[in-house]
Amino acid sequence: MKKVFLLISFLFIILSCNNVNEEIIETVEKPKAIIEKFGFKYNDFNVVNDTIQSGDTFGSLLDNQNLNDNLVYDIVAKVKDTFDVRIMRIGKPFTLFRTKDRYKKLQAFVYQADQGSYYVVDLRDSISVYKKIRPIKIKTRTIAGSLDGSLSEALNKEGVDASLANKLTKVYAWSIDFFKLKKGDKFAVTFTERYIDDTIYDGVDSLKAAFFEYKGKTIYAFPFAQNEASGKLDYYDEEGKALKNFFLKAPLKFVNITSRFAKNRFHPVQLIWKAHKGTDYAAPTGTPIMTTASGVVEQTGFTAGNGNFVKVKHDRTYSTQYLHMSKILARRGQRVNQGDIIGKVGSTGLATGPHVCYRFWKNGVQVDALRLKLPNSEPMDKSNLPRFMTFMKPLKRELDSVSRLKNKK
Repeated sequence: MKKVFLLISFLFIILSCNNVNEEIIETVEKPKAIIEKFGFKYNDFNVVNDTIQSGDTFGSLLDNQNLNDNLVYDIVAKVKDTFDVRIMRIGKPFTLFRTKDRYKKLQAFVYQADQGSYYVVDLRDSISVYKKIRPIKIKTRTIAGSLDGSLSEALNKEGVDASLANKLTKVYAWSIDFFKLKKGDKFAVTFTERYIDDTIYDGVDSLKAAFFEYKGKTIYAFPFAQNEASGKLDYYDEEGKALKNFFLKAPLKFVNITSRFAKNRFHPVQLIWKAHKGTDYAAPTGTPIMTTASGVVEQTGFTAGNGNFVKVKHDRTYSTQYLHMSKILARRGQRVNQGDIIGKVGSTGLATGPHVCYRFWKNGVQVDALRLKLPNSEPMDKSNLPRFMTFMKPLKRELDSVSRLKNKK
């Protein structure tokens, strides 16, 4: 019985072995991905990536590559007209391309001066050096949102470079006090960004359109060149009104200057020589006095020298003051627009006759308004308005559309 059992087991093993299909596994090595940069195929070289260290010079970097002294001298002499080796800065990256054999002979040296350019010293056939500018692609993006903190914080949430905040504050410097924007105020911005080699982000390029909600009003900004030949851009709202308020030449419609800004002038009332830190405009009593630019009334009141006066703060840089009024028509804290009547000409205080003394502050220092180069924009010429409207409307639609979609969420 035992012999029969062993025989059956033996036959079973033989039959099982015959049914086994031997599987031959062949391992196929995947081809290495080809990496190409600076015009060189990395796969063909022994590549060393490093950065300039303190004490490094172009010559010392070459010396470390086992080149003979004469060749190093020839290379340094050859490149000096194209590549000023003195511009190499600590921390900047460089790449060495060397042969893959045991000698590791230097074939090329690449120095990256910045994200957008690099220098190549090619030693393969003869010594040659050249500068390459990487291609830059401009991409347009529109974002929208509502404020929950500062403008910078809101833009950061949208993944936007901080430089856009600076561009916006400059454009709106005469229209919006960004410190007084409120939580929930909406905004939208269309802008362009630079990308090097289509992949490396290189920051904000330009501002194409924007709007902000400010004190219940939506203020748009569109760059437009009235003179296409000059290309000078100013910013206008959706009606073609200049966004940057320029100062009026004078606080009166009809100008009659009787005394100018002077370091030393004989005072007609006090009968002494002293500085005159303003410009006097004579006019009949009761003539309306206008604020020369938009702002907030900082002070009103009376002093023995100034008489009735109004002082207007326009932004963090500029303020103006209007003296000797017969009547004050503005109150402290009031928001005034350029050209608003804030008082009437008089002769209160130290004055020999009816006039307004117009004083101008820049960064807290009284200056001569007639000599100061003030920020200004050209009012929209009526002949340019149709072209502006054609340019502006699609930009406005984009801002409004993105804002509606964003604020539905």
